[in-house]
Amino acid sequence: MPFSSLRLEVPELILITPRRFEDERGWFMERFKQSEFSALGIEDTFVQDNVSYSSYGVLRGLHFQIAPAAQAKLVTVLQGEIFDVAVDLRPDSASYGVWSGATLTAAHGETLYIPAGFAHGFLVTSPDALVFYKCSAEYNPQCERGIAWNDPTIGIRWPIENPTVSEKDKKFPLLRERPSEVVT
Repeated sequence: MPFSSLRLEVPELILITPRRFEDERGWFMERFKQSEFSALGIEDTFVQDNVSYSSYGVLRGLHFQIAPAAQAKLVTVLQGEIFDVAVDLRPDSASYGVWSGATLTAAHGETLYIPAGFAHGFLVTSPDALVFYKCSAEYNPQCERGIAWNDPTIGIRWPIENPTVSEKDKKFPLLRERPSEVVT
């Protein structure tokens, strides 16, 4: 199997590490293989790819889309390192409001699977980072939502104090202030 996997504290979140094949020329790895991901329980069809470039200390998130455009994501880093976080927003979930995070690096090639129904954000912990992610639904501005990156009831332990956050992301509500909407 070209991938190994680890379920995070919220078990629907899966950290996937590819196997690298190295020789004197460099290395090769499979980044995504539907049959292997399906064997891990990932059945989503991915329809949009996004790339983001950010410098050290930039925090993007916590973002999500509501139904009918809720998105599952496969997040990986092509350059640098990030601390990647997902927060469970599924109202009937035993882990509602719980976050899990993982460090993703270009050096190791990890991918984090985030199902629909989770808010997502990341913090750049290297001089810069190039982040690539696949989405199971196309971006829909009418369905775009967010929650505060520093919500004390969620309690995310970001590895950098005083990150750089966009004005838009600073205005997102706390989880308890968020309107009740279908997220999956």
